[in-house]
Amino acid sequence: MEDMQFTENKNSTHRTLQPQCTANILLIRPANFGFNEQTAGTNAFQSNADFNGNAKLIHLAALQEFEGLQRVLEANHVDTLVIEDTPTPVKPCALFPNNWITTHIDGTIVLYPMFALNRREEVRRDIVEMLKQKYQVYQVWDYTSWANDNIFLEGTGSLVLDRPNYIAYACLSPRTHLILLQTWAQKMGYELISFEATDPLGQPIYHTNVMMSVGEHFAVIVVDSITDIFDRNKVIQKLEATGKEIIPLTFEQMRSFAGNLLEIKNRFNEHLIVLSEQALKSLNNTQIKTLARYGKLITAPLYTIEKFGGGSARCMLAEIHLLPK
Repeated sequence: MEDMQFTENKNSTHRTLQPQCTANILLIRPANFGFNEQTAGTNAFQSNADFNGNAKLIHLAALQEFEGLQRVLEANHVDTLVIEDTPTPVKPCALFPNNWITTHIDGTIVLYPMFALNRREEVRRDIVEMLKQKYQVYQVWDYTSWANDNIFLEGTGSLVLDRPNYIAYACLSPRTHLILLQTWAQKMGYELISFEATDPLGQPIYHTNVMMSVGEHFAVIVVDSITDIFDRNKVIQKLEATGKEIIPLTFEQMRSFAGNLLEIKNRFNEHLIVLSEQALKSLNNTQIKTLARYGKLITAPLYTIEKFGGGSARCMLAEIHLLPK
């Protein structure tokens, strides 16, 4: 259960000044996108309606959506590192790399233990080596073996990070375990704000990043999903104390993936807020105007990926916070 350390030239608890947003994004072009039966039991956002017999067409539609998002990012001067998914083993969720890897400006890479057996195949050491060739990497913390003890933590699906303030928000679920959250927070020098969040049926929300997103100066959040009043106040007070304007979302907007957005930058240091077309359509004018104060809203249709994969724009974006060599 102990994490494996490849290299260590720095103390990972040292508080390096770090920005919230990056202009460098890792994307994985899918080779076999599809409905993942191994994740459906914990992901209420997935649907297998109309999937049977249409696997090839659904993959092609998802591939078109992936490439559409890539084009939108590049048209807005975001630097994208696009890696091809390997065709075997089959990995239906490979286009969601943020669940297995995070990078940090102090030169740390972290690898995460995933709930589904077939998602554990997504962890690619060759990509880690590629990043080490291009960027300053001093240490790699590998927690993937914790999955052998049924302890899971799925990257920035589980962790919504306020990087400048070293705060990690996390809703507990079958994919987000408190013991590893605490270990991660201590190792990385973050304050942990953990809580329980449920949907209207009382089911745990599988990933924190579908019910909230933290930007440089704002936070979108489904406040009503945090049923415990102490936890709710704890989260709101911490967001307010760190200067975030809170933009409340409804459960219906969460179902449209409005919480699954991400603030990034482009190479001209302009702030962008990436979200799906469905997410944007679910927001009201006041919410859109508020978000637009913090960055240009850029969007792409991701309906196939959202329906069958149960994730959206933020899930597809693995931020590269490492410094170039």
